[in-house]
Amino acid sequence: MTDFSKLISSQIGVAATQVAATIALLNENATIPFIARYRKERTGSLDEVQISNIADEYHRYLELDDRKATILKTIDEQGKLTEELRLRIEQCWDATELEDIYLPYKPHRKTRADVAREQGWEPLAIALFAQKREGEEAIKQLGKKREEALQGARDIIAEWISQDERARNNIRREFSYSAIISTKVVKGKESDTEAQKYKDYFAVSEPLRRISSHRLLAIRRAENEGIIRVDISPDREKALDKLAHLFLRSQSEASYQVELAMEDSYKRLLKPAIETEFAASSKEKADAEAIRVFADNLRQLLLESPLGQKRVLAIDPGFRTGCKVVVLSAQGDLLHHTVVFLNTKQATETLGVLIQQYQIEAIAIGNGTASRESEQMVRVVVEAMERGGEKVNKQSVPQVFVVSESGASVYSASKTAREEFPNEDVTVRGAVSIGRRLMDPLAELVKIDPKSIGVGQYQHDVNQTRLGESLQQTVESVVNCVGVDVNTASKHILTYISGLGPALAQNIVNYRSEHGAFTSRKALLQVPKMGAKTFEQAAGFLRVTNSDNPLDNSAVHPESYRIVEQMAKDLHCTITDLMQRADLREKIDLQRYVTSEVGMPTLTDILRELEKPSRDPRTQLEEFHFDESVHTIDDLQVGMILPGIITNIANFGAFCDVGVHKDGLIHISEMANRRVSSPQEVVSLHQHVRVRVIDIDRARGRIQLSLRN
Repeated sequence: MTDFSKLISSQIGVAATQVAATIALLNENATIPFIARYRKERTGSLDEVQISNIADEYHRYLELDDRKATILKTIDEQGKLTEELRLRIEQCWDATELEDIYLPYKPHRKTRADVAREQGWEPLAIALFAQKREGEEAIKQLGKKREEALQGARDIIAEWISQDERARNNIRREFSYSAIISTKVVKGKESDTEAQKYKDYFAVSEPLRRISSHRLLAIRRAENEGIIRVDISPDREKALDKLAHLFLRSQSEASYQVELAMEDSYKRLLKPAIETEFAASSKEKADAEAIRVFADNLRQLLLESPLGQKRVLAIDPGFRTGCKVVVLSAQGDLLHHTVVFLNTKQATETLGVLIQQYQIEAIAIGNGTASRESEQMVRVVVEAMERGGEKVNKQSVPQVFVVSESGASVYSASKTAREEFPNEDVTVRGAVSIGRRLMDPLAELVKIDPKSIGVGQYQHDVNQTRLGESLQQTVESVVNCVGVDVNTASKHILTYISGLGPALAQNIVNYRSEHGAFTSRKALLQVPKMGAKTFEQAAGFLRVTNSDNPLDNSAVHPESYRIVEQMAKDLHCTITDLMQRADLREKIDLQRYVTSEVGMPTLTDILRELEKPSRDPRTQLEEFHFDESVHTIDDLQVGMILPGIITNIANFGAFCDVGVHKDGLIHISEMANRRVSSPQEVVSLHQHVRVRVIDIDRARGRIQLSLRN
């Protein structure tokens, strides 16, 4: 197998030895989270992003290697594979260059040039293309078939020019430097109601290299819907000048025929082919940027602050059909459900009874239709409890949270929801999802297709395979970063643990149901299909809280337990003592424990984990209140300062909920009193902010907000 280490090293700026070590681990079926966390000595402490980049490049080179094998076989079967050509193909690692080499040999439908060859005009084409005296003589001798012959020769020359690597590269350079993407609305679509959302793209003309990813994706969506036509073109005269420099050698009649062929080649063959390349590459670049933003948003959402194991009353608000109310145990089990109607005595009485009866610690309200009205109703109940005097323990008054409903409806109708609640309807399942999302957003969101969570733009327009892979990797990264309690985790979240998967996750749940809670990490080896290799990959990310060994509830990998045991022995204390006493940890000389296999990176991680065992990277949850004077867009006035929550982040800015059922836009130019290159520099998903209203378009339902002073 070809060693791609040096190629990848030069591509991504990581040492070849690090690349080689990472590839070796990947080929051993090690996962990216495992490599990043527990194999730092082998990789030189590469992080997940670097390892992921290596994996992507490695797979790209493997695909390119397979493509080269196919090309070599095809050319060889044609009897045209020379040793020089073979070497050139084998040494080529640029996909575009490889396809240019292959182009003259690539099987294709019959072309105009093929027809001309069949008619015997290739010798004439050769003579003309040389642009010497022989070409002039050949033209003089054509006779009655002069025009037919010249056309046939030009068709052949046009194909030669289009397949010439120098010509293609020159035109590519012109596209790179000067290509303009332009749009034109399809006749009759100008006044189409559905087309109006694309009005800003009816007549676009701007450099392709400068167009933003979100604008390009919007243009391509409008094109796919038949609203506009799109063209990508460089400066025609400059492009033809480049070709003329390559192919025109004199001022003769033969040169004139070559010039005509050259212009035809550009218009009919070269320009469309290179335009297709740049349309694909620009779309791919825009896709990558959109996917990156989506993945960043998803990561932030999954790492949202959890409430923890508390008794929760969750409300899925509604006007016409009422508000669905569910009561959940601290473990997320459904205890009770009912329906209450807004602005009724029955509603407030029912909520008050449920809060007292089930000793509710927190209330989760979905942020959809009737959310503000439901929140008002709940706060009436809560404030009444606070005024209850000595009869009411103030600590027993529940906290109130507004929770994103994105994806809850998708979950409620899913197979997962039906398995969890086979006897409940979708409204109950949706309310349960809202409540559980408050308790542990990560555990609940892993049950939903990431594309349905609503934290990206143009998710249906980008490459779905790459989007799926990116989001899957993001979920895996977050789940393994946080870690999960093996005795409470659902099969859905266990599926994302390094080395596991759906089948083994189900086996863990089944084993737990049959034999009771796991009492140690080692006990996981009793689970069917849990081999030593899988255990190695997964163990460090699984927590056992009730184990006799405190390390089982930490991120210290079982393979490193002996190191910690030796540390404790050397200090004449227990492992628990090491975790609880900073003075003991300060006495540890890590250098003493360095071996040929265990270096300072692992030892440093172990010490950090002993300081804060099973630390959760997620922050503490905070309550949030919208401005009570604002409920609809009509209540807004320019200049108002309002509390808001960031609901989505795009390249051009962030969307913010200020409690009026319409998210406002904070454009990137309004994010700070300085130049901001990316919104993520300033805001994060679900961050609490204070914004100023700077413009209101009530007719279009658009709100412009600012974070600037």
